[in-house]
Amino acid sequence: MNKLAENSPFGSINLPETIENKYPGGVEGGAIGIFLNWTIKALIIGAGVYALFNLVLAGYAFMSAGDDPKKMAGAWAKIWQTLLGLAFAAGAFVLAAIFGQLIFGDPTFILNPTIPTP
Repeated sequence: MNKLAENSPFGSINLPETIENKYPGGVEGGAIGIFLNWTIKALIIGAGVYALFNLVLAGYAFMSAGDDPKKMAGAWAKIWQTLLGLAFAAGAFVLAAIFGQLIFGDPTFILNPTIPTP
């Protein structure tokens, strides 16, 4: 416990027992890191689901374009942009691993953040 908490007129605040059991050590033990890790994974899954729906809709637009070159070009552009977005999402993982290895010596450091305890 630090000096500021010892001299505080308000006392100290302890974590609830359920949080302490699930995340030993509390926030310093990695609860924020676990939350950030979950958030990153949820965003990437959301991007994948969005890309899947976008590809299906673009494919349907491509099939229903018939002989109209404008509709066909618009559908092809949507397919191309979706695939490019997926490449960027996958490339973000690769870049995070490269920067994690170069800067921190661990390729999973950025993708699986932890808060070190003092």
